[in-house]
Amino acid sequence: MENSGTKVNISLGYTMNLGNFQSLRIDIGIEDQLRADETVQEGFDRVYGFVEQQLGSKVQEAKSEINE
Repeated sequence: MENSGTKVNISLGYTMNLGNFQSLRIDIGIEDQLRADETVQEGFDRVYGFVEQQLGSKVQEAKSEINE
């Protein structure tokens, strides 16, 4: 299967309740093209893993800043 032009777009978000009717929303998203040697599922897994890792990192960073 030819992968040229096939794209994978993943967006994930996390809403953190800050109390007192306030919240913080973090959204991370990326669009990338499939590599020549990967299937759509492999491309999805690669991009999803990257976005998931970045979101987790930014959520932890935000939690640390809030707790300071």
